[in-house]
Amino acid sequence: MSLETTGSFAVSAGPQLETEINSSSEDFRANAKAMKTLVDEWRARVATVKEGGGKEAVARHKSRGKLTARERIETLIDPGSSFLEISTLAAWDMYEGSAPGAGVVAGIGVVSGQDCMIVANDATVKGGTYFPLTVKKHLRAQEIAMENGLPCIYLVDSGGAFLPLQAEVFP
Repeated sequence: MSLETTGSFAVSAGPQLETEINSSSEDFRANAKAMKTLVDEWRARVATVKEGGGKEAVARHKSRGKLTARERIETLIDPGSSFLEISTLAAWDMYEGSAPGAGVVAGIGVVSGQDCMIVANDATVKGGTYFPLTVKKHLRAQEIAMENGLPCIYLVDSGGAFLPLQAEVFP
């Protein structure tokens, strides 16, 4: 293991990993192309989810003087810190009429120097109502918080249960 100097910091280069992968082989190129296609599809889906309920719903929400769920989270977390979102693609293509991210944004962010689990209803998605998968995502966020000793912060803007699926929301 060698040490390299970067500015005033010493960085361990770590052991060199040996490989027999031939990055110029036809198999490698085909696999790389297939992986790029999947990554591009994933990025497009994440971008769609981050639009919430769509441009019209976001415009209506903002006309009421409200911030989106992602904007509320960004305002809450410490400046310059990151937000590690969980289950971004929850409920993808599951419900008629769409429920991006299961209608809730959840993840870990730093608030006043403390890692926290943050759960925010996305009111641009069906008024922030709860779908069956919204409840599962919410419970998973609480489970992660409990397992890691994280306090939970809830940013609620919800119309309650999505009535057409209410029987499935509260089993």
